[in-house]
Amino acid sequence: MSLDCDLTVLEELTSNAKQIQDDVLTKILKANANTEYLGRFLQGSADKELFKKNVPVVSYEDLKPYLDRVANGEPSDVISGEPITASGTSSGNQKIFPANNIFFKNIHIFYTLGYLVMSKHFDGYKQGKVIRFTFIHPTSTTPCGLPLAPTVTSFTKSEFFRSLPKNSPSPYQIMLCPDAKQSMYCQLLCGLVQRDEVVSVGAVFASVLVQVIHFLENYWKELASNIRCGHVSEWITDLSCRDTVTTILVEPNPELADLIENECRQESLQGIVSRLWPKAKCIDAIFTGSMAQYIPALEFYSNKLPLVSKSYASSEAFFGLNLEPLSKHVSYTFLPNMSYFEFIDVDGGTEGEIVDLVNVKLGHHYEPLVTNFSGLHRCRVGDVLQVTGFYNMAPQFRFVRRKNAALSALARATLVLESSDLVIMGFTCYADISTVPGHYVFYLELKSKFNNNNSTNVLSLDNKVLVECCCVMEESLNSFYRLFRSKNGSIGALEISVVQEGTFGSLMEFFVSRGASITQYKTPICINSAEALKVLEDKVLARFFSDKSPPYLILA
Repeated sequence: MSLDCDLTVLEELTSNAKQIQDDVLTKILKANANTEYLGRFLQGSADKELFKKNVPVVSYEDLKPYLDRVANGEPSDVISGEPITASGTSSGNQKIFPANNIFFKNIHIFYTLGYLVMSKHFDGYKQGKVIRFTFIHPTSTTPCGLPLAPTVTSFTKSEFFRSLPKNSPSPYQIMLCPDAKQSMYCQLLCGLVQRDEVVSVGAVFASVLVQVIHFLENYWKELASNIRCGHVSEWITDLSCRDTVTTILVEPNPELADLIENECRQESLQGIVSRLWPKAKCIDAIFTGSMAQYIPALEFYSNKLPLVSKSYASSEAFFGLNLEPLSKHVSYTFLPNMSYFEFIDVDGGTEGEIVDLVNVKLGHHYEPLVTNFSGLHRCRVGDVLQVTGFYNMAPQFRFVRRKNAALSALARATLVLESSDLVIMGFTCYADISTVPGHYVFYLELKSKFNNNNSTNVLSLDNKVLVECCCVMEESLNSFYRLFRSKNGSIGALEISVVQEGTFGSLMEFFVSRGASITQYKTPICINSAEALKVLEDKVLARFFSDKSPPYLILA
């Protein structure tokens, strides 16, 4: 798909969703019917009804033995009719997902359409620069030599990525730097030098963008110094980074250095994004699901620029685009050419019924199944989505995820903290069974809106406010929790442990050191690793507990 195309392509895709989905499934079955995996169920047939009748719904774990065999050197046709050329790894979990050129071509189409949607809604988007902090993960190989890296890394290194619009202030070589710290520094440096051209600031996930801003807090003096003298710091040793930054940092710019220093040394970093990049029209990242916890922080840092969740994607497939990026009610329009999509109805009249893309019902909640061009067939993704409407014939979904009590509790705590000068910068929780009775611990990293860059400043924590947070969080948990908490005391008082500033950056470094990709990193909602828990416990500043049991209401 050429970048010279327009959004009529989107109209054609969504208007012909049923036919395109039928064609996609036919193409997949013709290519894969004789693989060892599908052959067990189809005996070489490419009949779509036989596929729906005989091929089971599976999880990743069901397919893992086949994927491991290909990774260990057996032919791709164990599971895929198309040659598997790379393996995408799910961040932190080391799940291997097959990928091939058809998959990467679809990602290219997806990105192109997303670019066109953003151009439609934001004046000057095509003409300006888009900062999208991108980092690659070191590529390893499977035992048979297949490249093994997260999907974003594999795509970024591919020829398909290089044919996307050249509208980043950072040259391509900087994004390929294997050292995340050097890459982040140089991407920030390039973005600051070209600040007057930047129309959007973002990353894949909101959590990554928060970490970038923390990095800026620590390095703004050095960045300004580099701009003042026209030379990059000596610790930037990656030759590609040094050489390419030199093409951007062509001469000393003391006026820009003064401006950066004046903005970053102010009492508060509130609005720092819009102050450093005054023409930025939006913040672009994923803000749905567990990423919603970072909305208050990024609203604080951006002076409430529009927060745009423009796409819904995973290692299994790229699903849909947000066609109304300025709306606070985020819905994704599924693109029928990406993969073959089916949906398990999780709350409809016939619970568990599987329906096609165009047969989902408004308001219903579904779990998507993916059959793609790389070897996944009727594979559960694990998300829960709700149908919010239709764009032509293509359904639009709100990302719900499985109902998560921890996120509901966090939302209540955020409302309490709005009355103070504290912003939640990071969050996770842990079920502590070392106490009797056991209880839930919520780790919060809090930041004052003021007293920026004062290393001697001690975070002021109001006991009354934090205890109130504990109480309202307990009240937001379900009736079973409230019953066991208030009636028979089998659950102890909820605890908030406030950790030092920068703790969640350290937590990210911990997971990255164990294989997670910085670009695709998500702070776990619940901690189940003793080593990760130690990272948090070593940084605890203060602990607060609920001082009353939540009401347990029996509905008549």
